[in-house]
Amino acid sequence: MLNCYHCGNEIIENEMLVFDDKKFCCKGCQTVYELFSDNGLTNYYDFEKNPGAKPKDADAKFNYLENADIVSKLLDFQEGSTQIVRLYIPHIHCSSCIWILENLNTLNSGISQSQVVFSQKKITIVFNSETVSLKEIVLLLASIGYEPYISLENFDNKPKLIDRNLLYKIGVAFFGFGNIMLLSFPEYFNVNDYWIHQYKDFFRYLNIFLALPVFLYSATPYYISAYHSIKAKAFNIDIPMALGIIVMFLRSLVDIFFQDGAGFLDSMCGLVFFMLSGKLIQQTTYNFLSFERDYKSYFPIAVTKIENKAEVPIQVYEIEKGTHLMIRNEELIPVDAVLLSDTAYIDYSFVTGEAVPVEKKSGDKIFAGGKQVGNAIVIEAVNSVSQSYLTQLWSNEVFQKRTSQKLKTITDRASRIFTPALLSIAFIGFIGWSFVSFNDAFNVLTAVLIVACPCALALTAPYTWGNVIRLMGKRKLYLKNTAVIEQLSKADALVFDKTGTLTSNKNQQIKYVGEHLTKEELMAVKNIVRGSNHPLSRRLYMFLPECNIKKPLLFNEIAGKGIEGVFEEYHLRIGSANWLEISDQLVVHDTKVYIEIDHKVKGYFVFENEYRKGIKKLFETLKDRNYQLYVLSGDNNGEEKTLRQLVSVDTQLVFNQKPEDKLRFIENLQSHGKNVLMIGDGLNDAGALAQSNIGISISENVNVFTPASDAILDAGAFTKIPYFLAFAKNAMKTIKMSYCLAISYNIVGLSFALSNQLSPLVAAIIMPVSTATIISFVTLMSGIYAKKSKG
Repeated sequence: MLNCYHCGNEIIENEMLVFDDKKFCCKGCQTVYELFSDNGLTNYYDFEKNPGAKPKDADAKFNYLENADIVSKLLDFQEGSTQIVRLYIPHIHCSSCIWILENLNTLNSGISQSQVVFSQKKITIVFNSETVSLKEIVLLLASIGYEPYISLENFDNKPKLIDRNLLYKIGVAFFGFGNIMLLSFPEYFNVNDYWIHQYKDFFRYLNIFLALPVFLYSATPYYISAYHSIKAKAFNIDIPMALGIIVMFLRSLVDIFFQDGAGFLDSMCGLVFFMLSGKLIQQTTYNFLSFERDYKSYFPIAVTKIENKAEVPIQVYEIEKGTHLMIRNEELIPVDAVLLSDTAYIDYSFVTGEAVPVEKKSGDKIFAGGKQVGNAIVIEAVNSVSQSYLTQLWSNEVFQKRTSQKLKTITDRASRIFTPALLSIAFIGFIGWSFVSFNDAFNVLTAVLIVACPCALALTAPYTWGNVIRLMGKRKLYLKNTAVIEQLSKADALVFDKTGTLTSNKNQQIKYVGEHLTKEELMAVKNIVRGSNHPLSRRLYMFLPECNIKKPLLFNEIAGKGIEGVFEEYHLRIGSANWLEISDQLVVHDTKVYIEIDHKVKGYFVFENEYRKGIKKLFETLKDRNYQLYVLSGDNNGEEKTLRQLVSVDTQLVFNQKPEDKLRFIENLQSHGKNVLMIGDGLNDAGALAQSNIGISISENVNVFTPASDAILDAGAFTKIPYFLAFAKNAMKTIKMSYCLAISYNIVGLSFALSNQLSPLVAAIIMPVSTATIISFVTLMSGIYAKKSKG
């Protein structure tokens, strides 16, 4: 039987096409091969299975994508020639799918980036609309076997599709297994009946007929995977599986044709059935855990809603179509909206990587993911928020840190070593037992090939991380990815920012010292600080009396220094003493913000810092666990005495730190071999958060979205930091214990198999059970450690 080199379908001989000595079932498959070959992507054929659906003539089908209104509804982002679209592709299901889809830029130069979310079967494509249209991209995907499913209604709620081919293969395998078992019962029990004895050969040949579909159809995933694995010289577990199936079938043919027994056709069909069932269980479990791991859909980003001229902080998931939102300087725009203010300058670097702000006018559409640069603006939401989109921005590879994932490397190396070692053990066992009995040798060979499965070993790390990251999310620490857990377990130096991190915005007293400010001057100050997201600005804005909103002619916020604003009547600068170049005799040892109006310092607002409850116990606990502790502050040392009463004696306090000073401080610690955990408010700490090994951003009713952070911590869970650190360390213990369990299982299984005390069928049943055992173990231990980890 001839099969197409691209899609694997059977070839009708008179329709066969040949190109480069490769055989194809149709012109479409040949065209795809030529496309891959011309662009250096033939490595696609070295992966697991050629999974794309057979290409179809889809040109007319997607003519509606020439309609600009329809395209605009499908796009996630559209600014100038840069457009971003997310497409649902049902045919995504293996590593080769991911590989080819993330290399689309080599097939079309208009595509700058493509990223696959495997669990959701979605691909995000960034492209230049002047070079390639959405229709051309969709046709390209269809031509290589990945036709997207496009619906304008409930696109995001499209349910996951189960692989129907896998279900068909399981059904055929079960049919063959059940019927062959029934027809073989008389031989199992040595029924001495004349009629059964007379037609024994007929039943045996009937069993061969029933086993053929299982051997030639149901088991094909293992043959194809093993073939490509050998071709790519990357040995995987499907090699011994395929070998075991083939050996059992051939041995059964020999036994039946030479009247030497009934063979092992029932065991072969049972083996295929249980292995495919195990694969289905794995896929279903993975999809469930992927849904459970969607913890980031709830991470706490708040935004200010304008309601009856009042400003009310709300969670992003409360945004509805028509909601009026106020976006301050450096705040994220969480939803597609229309600009109501006169002008805005939007920084789309989170989305496109381009940091030059784009000017928008009243009535223009603004896309989610941009950041407002400058004075506060008012927008009207045109739809509800897509938190999965915000999560995708946070996880953009542009903002990923280059951290080593040692456990992943260990798992990959173990899987590569395991298969050659397993084959060696199997053949040594076969040769040894062949001196006793060829039948026993055959049983040992197949049992060893089946029972010793590295799947349990390979699943240990991802399932542990997935469960831990979900449990942490429930306790309000939202991690960017699983690598952060390992980094958390390694942290030995903790650096805290003071303002907005150790201090809270609630119940803080503010008093003014200096020359009297007129009502008009106070109104100008309030309208300037209104546009800032700094914790001191927010507190001062809430403290000042209500007044009419007036937009400044000029607004400029300088990180770590202050704010500058211009009205028709006034020129204001609000910020630190150093920035305003104030002489020493005016400096009082408190946290303060100075007010300069028309180049004259009027006075300052003194902030009595309200520190978060539980800080003293937090620092004592961390010190007892041998962490090195540091506190960095942009203020002067006026708070040192107060801080000393709250933090441990050995905590190093460093004051007068600008954003660049904080970054250099982190670098210095790392140069001395420290694994640094930085905890800040995400405003003036972005550089330090990015430089640290792990950066955690505190969220407290502030729509500050910093991709530099590895995690977002709800302010209410601040004192749980020791708990999260302990839980991360215990997750490492879970990994090591589950590795030991998986290895122990394989040792015990091999011992029984090599001693000929394990049948191939029992081995096939045990194999998925071992995988379920590992998943259950890591889930159980993660749950236990989640309760026992001390905070």
